[in-house]
Amino acid sequence: MADISLGTAEQLRDPNYTPPLAKAVPLGIQHVLAMFVSNVTPAIIVAGAAGIGFGSDQGALGFPDMTYMIQMSLLFAGVATLFQTIGMGPVGARLPIVQGTSFAFVPIMIPAVAGLGAAGLAGLMTGVMIGGMFHFCLGFIVGRIRYALPPLVTGLIVLMIGLALVKVGVQYAAGGVPLMGKPEFGSLAMWTPALVVIVVTLAVKFFTRGFAAVAAVLIGILAGYAVALMMGQVSFTSFERAGYFSLPIPFKWGFEFNIAIIIGMCFMAIVSAIETVGDTSGITKGGAGREATDKEIEGATFADGLGTAVAGVFGGLPNTSFSQNVGLIAMTGVMSRHVVTIGALFLIVCGFVPKIGALINTVPINVLGGGVIVMFGMVCAAGVNMLSEVNWNRRNMVIFATALSISLGLQLVPEALQHLGKTAQILLTSGLLPAAVIAIGLNLALPEDLDD
Repeated sequence: MADISLGTAEQLRDPNYTPPLAKAVPLGIQHVLAMFVSNVTPAIIVAGAAGIGFGSDQGALGFPDMTYMIQMSLLFAGVATLFQTIGMGPVGARLPIVQGTSFAFVPIMIPAVAGLGAAGLAGLMTGVMIGGMFHFCLGFIVGRIRYALPPLVTGLIVLMIGLALVKVGVQYAAGGVPLMGKPEFGSLAMWTPALVVIVVTLAVKFFTRGFAAVAAVLIGILAGYAVALMMGQVSFTSFERAGYFSLPIPFKWGFEFNIAIIIGMCFMAIVSAIETVGDTSGITKGGAGREATDKEIEGATFADGLGTAVAGVFGGLPNTSFSQNVGLIAMTGVMSRHVVTIGALFLIVCGFVPKIGALINTVPINVLGGGVIVMFGMVCAAGVNMLSEVNWNRRNMVIFATALSISLGLQLVPEALQHLGKTAQILLTSGLLPAAVIAIGLNLALPEDLDD
């Protein structure tokens, strides 16, 4: 229930209303805490896949490249959020939409940079830029392509995203890829902090209310961090070496066309655009009790794409609207876009301070693993929830079964495509592209009355 001291019921439903500053600021920070862990985790995962993260030879230097990627995740989450809340012409929904680095793109990004080090980031960032521009263009047609993406398709895609990521969560909790093959991997010393994170997160989520429940994952990670610190698993080398202020660097890793990454990013832009449509509708329904207008949906999609394209220029990862913040709007009852603007400004300030990114780097990989196990499981659950809206007749079951079997099989056995080119391997072994193509194709081709 909304706090009446924040304003009248009519004011709280108005995106242009600003609550008293003393309450608007903590509400804005609460939005940041709700998305903070999810926002920086993709950068850590991609850096690890590229060989410049935990366990790499950059450890002696304080992981400068991973710190920079975390810094850009914070900075451009804030910038993209301002695109949404303040807007520029047709860009932006002018609604309290929080933007952040998207997990959905991770299954595409991991094989694109695997083992290439910083050299693999040029092609990735170029793909992010071009994918962002493509995403922007979707704003012109997003309303007309929704019919091709019913819950059967979108639910399957979201489920596949979660299934692609759960392996990463367990690997991290057991000690990460650097320890695989060593006695330390999967040891009790590795699992103890991770399990503390999971237990505390669940306890806080289900046995507390308000602010604590919203920030449950963050509180769980802090508890696991404390345990890891007592066990001597925390290193402050990267924090001590990091500076207090740094500007983003355009084309830090260069510019390189990689057709596989570009195709993958453009495909995932469609998925992200549909997610943003859902989030925009969820915010207007939960906060104002109305449907989102076409102008708001188009503006939100434009901001999504522009935020991603600009982030790619400076070495950031793709942005999308954050669904967890949609639930926060419904919980607080505060529809003010200016509250979210305050949170965006906080993220931007953090993005200019490398010390903050370096402090995040001190979180041991197994502690982070405990947090992402919960988060990635929630991605799977979100997909299952979307699939619950499907009419499970014989036609839809065949579509789902065919798409899931082929896409998940290719994801689990990537060697099955070893004779194809690198581009095809990256696109097909992620599992997402074949799942979407098969599900969309069969859904459009098979008649609705197939059961008859």
